[in-house]
Amino acid sequence: MSITRVLLASPRGFCAGVEMAIKALAWMVRSFDPPVYCYHEIVHNQLVVDRFRSLGVVFVDDVREVPEGRPLMLSAHGSAPEVVAEARKRGGYVVDAVCPLVTKVHHEVRVRSDKGYRIVYVGHQGHEEAVGTMAVAPQKISLVEEVSDVAALPEFDEPIAMLAQTTLSHRDWEDVLEATKERFPDVWMPGRSDLCFATTNRQSALASIAQRCDAVVVIGSANSSNTMALVKLAEVSGCSQVFRVNSADELPGELHGTIGVTAGASAPEELVNSVIERLAPDLGVEEVRITDEDEYFPPPRELRELLSALETTVHALLAVPSDSRVAPLDREIAASEVLASLAD
Repeated sequence: MSITRVLLASPRGFCAGVEMAIKALAWMVRSFDPPVYCYHEIVHNQLVVDRFRSLGVVFVDDVREVPEGRPLMLSAHGSAPEVVAEARKRGGYVVDAVCPLVTKVHHEVRVRSDKGYRIVYVGHQGHEEAVGTMAVAPQKISLVEEVSDVAALPEFDEPIAMLAQTTLSHRDWEDVLEATKERFPDVWMPGRSDLCFATTNRQSALASIAQRCDAVVVIGSANSSNTMALVKLAEVSGCSQVFRVNSADELPGELHGTIGVTAGASAPEELVNSVIERLAPDLGVEEVRITDEDEYFPPPRELRELLSALETTVHALLAVPSDSRVAPLDREIAASEVLASLAD
């Protein structure tokens, strides 16, 4: 390789929902003897999954595989209501790490379906977020992925509401949106977009550098919807070479010139650092930042309650005066740092 410069897109990598989920599972690993169970992959990234697996986390695709009484985390992508109910019925400590943005869509599905709407849901067939969302009102929701799916919908007697998988690209969403509005002019839509702000920011950051690059490297897993959306965006932005890699080991040897680098919302910063180290640009790295993200999602409710109880107990045992107690530092600790510490 003969790399002149790396243009590093920012924002990139972990979003607020992934930050929350990874730190929550790390708390569970440190609080319970193994095995700790997780319903589906906590996030769609192999390094993250493998690191937790090495610490005794068992990932399952059916909560009935979890022995009764064992601790269980439900993934960030959201779970069907019957899955959540079955998980809690099994008698173990359950933490639901669903991203709050996915929870918002679940709420919209529930409210609109209760009001008699037929929901047109834009998402990827089989994706865990789509599966969980559709299970909220399975008899009142129709999945579409592309414009042709909208044309194939039957005539509905009910009013139409349109909702979306949070990790869609704007390009995928806008084409289907226009087709749906043309087919159903009175379609209801939420006042605030369902599309994840972090997904949108990562796409905008990549778009700002793509045309300046001889090649673009997107770091992330093939089963990550937002990662694949970045790949498609780089391709349509006019970059002649686009490579998705899981790690630096997968970088092609023929790269040259200016290389753009970004990472999907499930990819840790340590993968970005290793890719840049392997590229070793002669003129260094130029970080191109389009916005600062300060969104923070606190730990899931179940974990907040546990940590609060532990904190109260410790303060009482040590007789710590109320004016000397230090607030939890969860917000100040990055999930990438937590993940790296788990490898020590």
